[in-house]
Amino acid sequence: MTPQKSLLLRLILAGTAIPCMSASPAMAETKWSDTFLLGTIYIGGEADGQGGTTSKVTGEAAKKTGRPTLDEAVATLPGVTSISTGGGSRNERSVYVRGFGRWHVPLSIDGIRIYLPADNRLDFGRFLTPDLAEIQVQKSYVSVLNGPGGMGGAINLVTKTPTEAFEGEIRLGVEAGNGGDISERNGYLSLGTRQDKWYAQASLMKRESDGFWLSRDFVPVPNENGGLRDNADTSDSRANLKFGSTPNDTDEYVFSYTVQTGSKNAPYSTLLPMDTGTGPRPAGSQRDWTWPEWDIASLAFYSHTELDTGYVKTKLYYNTFDNTLSAWNNALHESQTVGRAFNSVYDDYSLGVSAEYGLPLGAHELKIAAHYRSDVHRETNYPTPTLGTPADPTEHSKEETLSLAVEDTWRLNETLRLVGGLSYNTAKVLEAKRSSASPGRPTAETDAVDWQLAAIWAPEAGGEFHASFSSRTSFPTLFHRFSTRFGTMEPNPDLKAERAGNFELGYSGDLGPIGLDAAIFYSRVDDLIQAVPFGGALWQQQNVGTGVYKGVELAADWQVNERIKISGNYTYLDASIVDPSITGLRITDIPRHKAWLALDWQATGNLTVSPSLEIFGPRWSDPAAGQPRTANPIYTYLETGGFGLANLSASWEVTPKASVDFAVRNIFDRDVQVMAGYPEAGRTFYLTAQSRF
Repeated sequence: MTPQKSLLLRLILAGTAIPCMSASPAMAETKWSDTFLLGTIYIGGEADGQGGTTSKVTGEAAKKTGRPTLDEAVATLPGVTSISTGGGSRNERSVYVRGFGRWHVPLSIDGIRIYLPADNRLDFGRFLTPDLAEIQVQKSYVSVLNGPGGMGGAINLVTKTPTEAFEGEIRLGVEAGNGGDISERNGYLSLGTRQDKWYAQASLMKRESDGFWLSRDFVPVPNENGGLRDNADTSDSRANLKFGSTPNDTDEYVFSYTVQTGSKNAPYSTLLPMDTGTGPRPAGSQRDWTWPEWDIASLAFYSHTELDTGYVKTKLYYNTFDNTLSAWNNALHESQTVGRAFNSVYDDYSLGVSAEYGLPLGAHELKIAAHYRSDVHRETNYPTPTLGTPADPTEHSKEETLSLAVEDTWRLNETLRLVGGLSYNTAKVLEAKRSSASPGRPTAETDAVDWQLAAIWAPEAGGEFHASFSSRTSFPTLFHRFSTRFGTMEPNPDLKAERAGNFELGYSGDLGPIGLDAAIFYSRVDDLIQAVPFGGALWQQQNVGTGVYKGVELAADWQVNERIKISGNYTYLDASIVDPSITGLRITDIPRHKAWLALDWQATGNLTVSPSLEIFGPRWSDPAAGQPRTANPIYTYLETGGFGLANLSASWEVTPKASVDFAVRNIFDRDVQVMAGYPEAGRTFYLTAQSRF
């Protein structure tokens, strides 16, 4: 027996080998939720929701289907598309909500936004799912109470809280390629206690990946010989500590600390030349970049206090982001001695506070919110580190963001309510690329007024209908304003906010035995930030683009009988963009058609088997290799074909406190690409043993 297969067997047996403690009778039924409610965001689809469409996926569902990272977990939701192995030289996993990406869809952990002060280039593959109760995804309509930036939606990761006097969980898992060779190892441990007036929670997770195995149908090329994908290895971990005080049935005060560390390499495109380090560097070779450090941390305080006149909620937080980008001589990643080699080190932090006051006024419920955040970016460049070259002067940038919002919910009667919201948002750049050797770039200030309206009708016959319109904005980042892109871009500190008008009609309810969610949506984006010719070889970011995103979402589930449940969803998305400086511009990475179909079969009392099918239509990929920007460019895009992937998962409840989950994705080992030059994983196996005590 090989060491890999022996380890698989030991993990299966681990699910039964760990002793379990039974809950006391007093804790058998509890009023507590395992979801950190103060970490949720104000969303629609609830009894007091403000309209709009929301989808959720639980951390438990992510475990059972073999989806350990954020981008993989949300990929099964309607209206959501993820890019797993693309990202070009940066190897960043992306998530799109109805066509809107990371600059227009804020990401939060427990309601506190994760924002990278320089460029907000979030890598969704760095966020793990084991400690999550649920992932909330808002689409198009995002309440102004949640703060600025929700132009195209919002994603919030909600962690768990304990429900029993003493509880714990341990998981061990592996991932293997199509030949059974293990390519990933992961573990998760959590401990918690819930007492009458307080609770505490601690969790730790670790994931080490050697990369992923390509399909056996992959045809080797000079840049990639197949098998285990070159330079795709990653390492991620996260720890979460939480202490909460619950002095009565309504109030709660919580301190939380989360620290997340990561490192990654970047697979090379199979279409572009690369410098293998064995001869002269080919013309147009790819960047040789790695990330030995991709770390974030957040220290936060939450409160909810009931008053005679309403309630007050607050959040205070201090976030840090430490990042190192290493550029090497060549693909060997052994030395940094040439002019293009460097270490770029980010040492960033954010300070923020928000408060919300809710006041019932008869048929009205008035909510007022204020948000303030100060972002500081510190960047140090170390040229040719192998030679010991002194570091360049550290550059400082500082930006302040303020949002004031008010929202009113008016209940006209038992079945109809109207919601209106208004906010004023401003972003001030106080320092830009200032150092001891430079006075820095000009400062800047941008402001915007956002507003939204929604009507929600819940007739006595059942179900809920909603109609909403919102006009929301997204501020440019420091990267958009000031980055020179290695000397090819002229800075533009006067960029305006991008603005989207979002319209939606939706329904949620039952049609006979079938639960149905449906939505028709249309978004028009004005003042899109696009690069335009500025003179000579230079370009500049300007507010010139216009985008349109329109489509339909359908999601349904049918409990056929006690043992069989069928669920599925379908998304049609037509996305287009116009830029006067670029002919034939297309929106990339978004398929026009996307579908998910799953069957849950309770085969025995403790075994559930769930086959599923993912279907994607064709999509456009980034321009072909080696096309330089010219004064009047015509880009040639590559179209990657549509495909379907068959998957299977099975969950075996060994005891009430122990389980084993098995999943296989891409059963037929298809060779597919969603981004040209970046092949996806072939057949992949997942095995997780879990014990709760």
